[in-house]
Amino acid sequence: MTSTDVTPEAEDSGPGGYAAARLRLLTEGARSGPPRRRALAELTDDWLAGLFGAGTGGQAGVSLVAVGGYGRGELSPRSDLDLLLLHDGRDDKAVAALADRLWYPVWDLGLDLDHSVRTPQQARKTAGEDLKVHLGLLDARHLAGDPGLTASLRTAVLADWRNQAPKRLPELRDLCAERAERQGELQFLLEPDLKEARGGLRDATALRAVAASWLADAPREGLADARRRLLDVRDALHLATGRATDRLALQEQDQVAGELGLLDADALLRQVYEAARVISYAGDVTWREVGRVLRSRSVRPRLRAMMNGGKPVAERSPLAEGVVEQDGEVVLARTARPERDPVLPLRAAAAAAQAGLPLSLHAVRRLAATARPLPTPWPAEAREQLVTLLGSGRPTVQVWEALEAEGLVTRLLPDWERVRCRPQRNAVHLWTVDRHLIETAVRAAGFTRRVHRPDLLLVAALLHDIGKGWPGDHSVAGETIARDVATRIGFDRADAAVLATLVRHHLLLVETATRRDLDDPATVRAVAEAVGTEHTLELLHALTEADALATGPAAWSSWRGSLVADLVKRVAGVLAGEPQAEPAAAAPTAEQERLAVEAFRTGGPVLALRAQTEPPATGSATPDAATADGPEPLGVELLIAVPDQAGVLPAVAGVLALHRLTVRTAELRSLPLPDGVDGSVLLLDWRVAAQYGSLPQAARLRADLVRALDGTLDIAGRLAERDAAHPRRRGVEPPPPRVAVAPAASRLATVIEVRAQDAPGLLFRLGRALEAAGVRVHSAHVSTLGSNAVDAFYVTRGKGVPLPGDEAASVARELEESLRA
Repeated sequence: MTSTDVTPEAEDSGPGGYAAARLRLLTEGARSGPPRRRALAELTDDWLAGLFGAGTGGQAGVSLVAVGGYGRGELSPRSDLDLLLLHDGRDDKAVAALADRLWYPVWDLGLDLDHSVRTPQQARKTAGEDLKVHLGLLDARHLAGDPGLTASLRTAVLADWRNQAPKRLPELRDLCAERAERQGELQFLLEPDLKEARGGLRDATALRAVAASWLADAPREGLADARRRLLDVRDALHLATGRATDRLALQEQDQVAGELGLLDADALLRQVYEAARVISYAGDVTWREVGRVLRSRSVRPRLRAMMNGGKPVAERSPLAEGVVEQDGEVVLARTARPERDPVLPLRAAAAAAQAGLPLSLHAVRRLAATARPLPTPWPAEAREQLVTLLGSGRPTVQVWEALEAEGLVTRLLPDWERVRCRPQRNAVHLWTVDRHLIETAVRAAGFTRRVHRPDLLLVAALLHDIGKGWPGDHSVAGETIARDVATRIGFDRADAAVLATLVRHHLLLVETATRRDLDDPATVRAVAEAVGTEHTLELLHALTEADALATGPAAWSSWRGSLVADLVKRVAGVLAGEPQAEPAAAAPTAEQERLAVEAFRTGGPVLALRAQTEPPATGSATPDAATADGPEPLGVELLIAVPDQAGVLPAVAGVLALHRLTVRTAELRSLPLPDGVDGSVLLLDWRVAAQYGSLPQAARLRADLVRALDGTLDIAGRLAERDAAHPRRRGVEPPPPRVAVAPAASRLATVIEVRAQDAPGLLFRLGRALEAAGVRVHSAHVSTLGSNAVDAFYVTRGKGVPLPGDEAASVARELEESLRA
């Protein structure tokens, strides 16, 4: 839109004409993206120029300058206006009056304004003291008034920036790093800040500033398009919310996707992640180049003059065939011929990761442009180089990102395209699917001494979630993909079968250990049948831990590790042919017997609290597996004995919810009384942890439990009052709960699985629903993953027999309906 396109109403410099034209422009469905941003900037330019002209009265030595984003002509619907009123200092009073005539109309329209009034000398001085001001002035653009004044400031500011680059660029790099630490990485966040997060619009602006210094430059391919896409998303976000916000909140993503014509919020996030990845990678390359240039400049001129007639000698140290190190980067040797050596990309990547060095941009681009595709199946060297790359630990990440940036990963592994930049809408996961796979390989690299086939472990880590790009169960889809990939990269049929099994069952151990009764022989036999061999079990154990550690802190703990290790030990016994005894009723401990007798004697509940700690699971090779200060607390063991009666499970669960205690495991069983005394006592052996603060005293818990059992404590009412007083904020509506009967999970009881949004009092509601259904809970296996509760209840009817199929399904339906209510 040019000034000639503006309606007569808009040509009026008054706020009404501008506001009407602005509104029409923003509501035009046909115009969006860069054309709308330019048109909005031009419309605003004309309006401000009109205000300026009406207010100067022929005053000389003053100009109006746009800086920052407005200076670049990039106005989003709710962007603030960055303006500098520049003057020569001859008439401060007149300049102040002009400023009022400019600023107040902007405020009257409700537009955000970032303004300043300075002479050129003051502007340069402020820029020298404040890096952000200097960055804004680099994009200074003349709007009205004395163009010579604006041009002289631009020239001086750019000269200052280039002269001070050796000092200012490290300052800018530190500013970017500090912001990334605070805001996180745009390419992985579920609710990202499009401007402030690493890989966002601020970083794109920083790269422009580096280029303006003439000291270094960013890789330009794809950078402008990535920046444009983020600006388009921000435009749509402003229109959807009506606010000047840069945070892409969950509840607004579907509407923003619709504004952009995208299928859904996942398509939107994937587009954002792809753009952020381009900007982040360009930043990595650029800051490395800045560091290299500054290091070379720090060498004394006389010393440089002594080397090779005044030119520094570039030392090249060989790393592998066709691969050398030069100046802190991995580059191709002069004799390398990628067009004749299809293994060279993997060899260079493996050498770089092993050396802990980045692959140079030039090397990666040359490999992408000229390397021949690998034959199918791959030669043995290519497979070995891939395994070496995956087994290099943390340096693998930056090397993989370099390959990814130039399209080499999807060329090597075409199935990677479906998981690339794919979001994971689960608070437990820190990463996108593709980055999670690399993080799992990084973790698995620490476990390679635990297994007999490290190569299979590392490749399984890379492929375990590869099925998430396909519909249906990702483990089932992944099994087929993994078998095909394994064959393509040169594994024999037996190894391909092992990899397929690992991918198919990569969740088996942790799900079984945390949701099933490990004393039930059927549980252990089912795992043994799925795994098949001791060697596969060994690999699956290591993969399970690597996968959980790479997911996020909520997915792994010493407690989970100990449960998985116990299951692995039992399954290994079955696979080794050791006899498996039928479970016998565990004899009560002396303390349990004492509590049972006292409960029977007093006719009321008796309880004991005992702290539990345990070291990390055996074989943990990473410091993340335990806290730095010692063993990880596993919570507190809560033993409760109460005379056998109805309503015990919901009563106990409700009291714990009132005291803000989280239940990690729960077991309930009946104890016969000693010495032939008639009757029985229910024993609850639970492990609990405080959500925050300290644990309540046992006496308080007992007093509330007595009231809960005799009906004088209204647990449901108290929980409802607390929720009403402190409602929990939710970004989006969670998926509905799901309750199902686990088929053939146990011969001793019916296993009912519950998957729901975690909330205070959830176990209380489930316990009350199970009591209402008339079933007896033998044990409960409770686990919370982020905001998701995944619980399993072993229930029986009458004298401890499993429920018939129809009745079990009916109980599951009743539980699900109670949670939906």
